[in-house]
Amino acid sequence: MSSIQFIHTADLHLDSPFVGLNYLPKTIFKRIQESTFTSLIKLIDAAISMKVDFVLICGDLYDGEDRSIKAQARLRKQMERLQEAGIEVFMLHGNHDHLSGNWTTIEMPSNVHIFSPKVEMKSFISKHGDKVHIYGFSYPERHVMEKKINEYQRIEGADYHIGMLHGHCEGNSAVHQPYAPFSIQDLLGKHMDYWALGHIHKQQVLHNDDPYIVYPGNIQGRHRKEDGTKGCFAVTLTDQKTFLKPIETADIIWKDAKLNAKSVKSFSDLYLLCKKKIESLRLTAQGVFLNLAIEDAAGLERSAFEKIRNGELIEALQDGEEYEDSFVWTFHVDIAAESRFIEMDDAFKKELDETKNELAQPEVFEKAIGDLFGHVYFRRFLENLSEEEKKDLLSDAEQMVSKYFHSNL
Repeated sequence: MSSIQFIHTADLHLDSPFVGLNYLPKTIFKRIQESTFTSLIKLIDAAISMKVDFVLICGDLYDGEDRSIKAQARLRKQMERLQEAGIEVFMLHGNHDHLSGNWTTIEMPSNVHIFSPKVEMKSFISKHGDKVHIYGFSYPERHVMEKKINEYQRIEGADYHIGMLHGHCEGNSAVHQPYAPFSIQDLLGKHMDYWALGHIHKQQVLHNDDPYIVYPGNIQGRHRKEDGTKGCFAVTLTDQKTFLKPIETADIIWKDAKLNAKSVKSFSDLYLLCKKKIESLRLTAQGVFLNLAIEDAAGLERSAFEKIRNGELIEALQDGEEYEDSFVWTFHVDIAAESRFIEMDDAFKKELDETKNELAQPEVFEKAIGDLFGHVYFRRFLENLSEEEKKDLLSDAEQMVSKYFHSNL
């Protein structure tokens, strides 16, 4: 039976900064700085140990248009490891690392094949003699809005045909910009044996029958909205069936957790309950950034609420975690608003609700953020907000105003 095996990955975002964290211990901060590189090494380790035929990297290798020298040097080193193992790499650039940016380029070794701005086919012959045609293109600039899928054409003469595409599936979540849009039917009409996608940072299998259509997600979550499992896929194509094997690569995981405090009253009991929860979330070989929500807290003593508000609880929960390889760093503690000690004044709540409802109107919201998105400098670094991001922004603003109100009661 004919078969090939490869790694499908995308959205490495090497040297990407983490967002939403402040005042970290040096050890954890250093771990963050190295996390995307650590994830890359795990990916390459898997490719070498599995002796795959090749690796597909579907865009956004780097986090920004400036492509740091460090990121390029680290990537080259890992590509050299693959070269020594006899493994080829097929790579395309996406919207974050497009070909028109300003940077000093470090050339990749000869086993790395980079797609040009035009849709093209690159061929590969496995050690068993199977011929593969791989199709793709690199972004010539940041904003590619046309349907590049229309330029993909299957070229006969191969045992397997694989499409690589960094883009947005129409009708899918609008969290990411709709670059190089396509539909599932568009992809199916191209008669490929596998579609290797990039751009969406969450693992998704859009079509779980031949041909499989797959987003592998990014290899390391960089903020609280990129939570859960992160990694790539080992893919085996045969002349009869496709097999997917997920490989986790993240060095640090973001988690949201809820804690029911109905059974406790004192701060001491709450602290011990939180510590028990933290231990249940500790992993074997990964760090965790924890967002902890305390529910059913109406029975807590007033002094316990004060220690939550003034940061004593979170400070106590963080204490000593910087010395743990498998740390659980609680970066945020929130408490449900139903407590009798944090009930809002009716007049304030009414005014807050009216303001929130007003801002939910598109024209009012756009006016409120107009100065920022219209700024001559900052607008170059901003992308349009999705509907989900707008809702999250309003929700976060409501919580901030509420907390400020209570802290000044």
